[in-house]
Amino acid sequence: MVKSNLELVNECDTFPYYQDDAVFYATHMKNYHHFRVTGCDAVLGYIPNSVVEKFFWPEDCWTVDSTNHTVTLVTPADATPEIRSQLIAKTLDEAVKRGSFEVLKGWRNEKYPIYGPGGKFLLDMERSATPLFGVVSYGVHCTCYVDDDGGLRIWVPRRAKTKQTYPGMLDNSVAGGMSTGEPPYECLLREAMEEASLPEDVVRNNSTAAGCVSYIYVRDARAGGETGLLQPEIEYVYDIKLKADVIPKPGDDEVEAFHLYTVEETKKALANGEFKPNCAVVLIDFFIRRGILTPENEPDFLEIITKIHRRLQFPTASYFSQ
Repeated sequence: MVKSNLELVNECDTFPYYQDDAVFYATHMKNYHHFRVTGCDAVLGYIPNSVVEKFFWPEDCWTVDSTNHTVTLVTPADATPEIRSQLIAKTLDEAVKRGSFEVLKGWRNEKYPIYGPGGKFLLDMERSATPLFGVVSYGVHCTCYVDDDGGLRIWVPRRAKTKQTYPGMLDNSVAGGMSTGEPPYECLLREAMEEASLPEDVVRNNSTAAGCVSYIYVRDARAGGETGLLQPEIEYVYDIKLKADVIPKPGDDEVEAFHLYTVEETKKALANGEFKPNCAVVLIDFFIRRGILTPENEPDFLEIITKIHRRLQFPTASYFSQ
């Protein structure tokens, strides 16, 4: 089945909007507990009720209130991020020992940060566990392209069939998650070398920051592990213009091969549903910025624009540095 651009966006931004149907939204939210931390007056994520029921929550550091649908990490008022992170890690270690969740079998040994209001760093947790808590995660996605006398072409990698998540699907040229303490551009440099064998000087001399996309994805079977887990994400977007003789090459076992697609070939692959959902969103954003998708040729232009820049209902960080 051929998919429209809006259908592709809707596959990535799948969590309902209050504005669309307030009654449905209120009913839907009964399926989740709010993740909170002592001393922080904000909801940090949405945990499915089914996940709450399967976790072992040590009573010395967790309070589960099923009447008010909250799960709270209980710590002293002066607790440091290190203390909070240690308590999270202890809880996750127990979940791994018990074999409670399939998603934790993909343990990455990478820590993702969680922020409170004003971008205050509260704690971090193992990357593979973040969907269980429905917290915001951050990443970098980059489109490498060639634009010369031969026209605009895009470097498109195919994910390895052995990947735990979205095996064999098409991806953005460079993409990866941002670990604790890692700013967006440093993540781009690291991932460009690891995934596409692009040297740092090539990236620094040819890359352009191109904004962000944001959405709330509800994991399906392609993501691996439990379905229905939430992934609110902010992806920092970059473009890298390459000369035709600069050819990205797989730098690890996550990518099978790179192919140089024309715009029409890319559009066809998108319509066929070959791209990982958030990668489709990044390419649609690229097409909008390049003037390939316009209000005149895309009937759902306005809705697409708003849905790929979703305002999340959780605290976020801007990574601004002085």
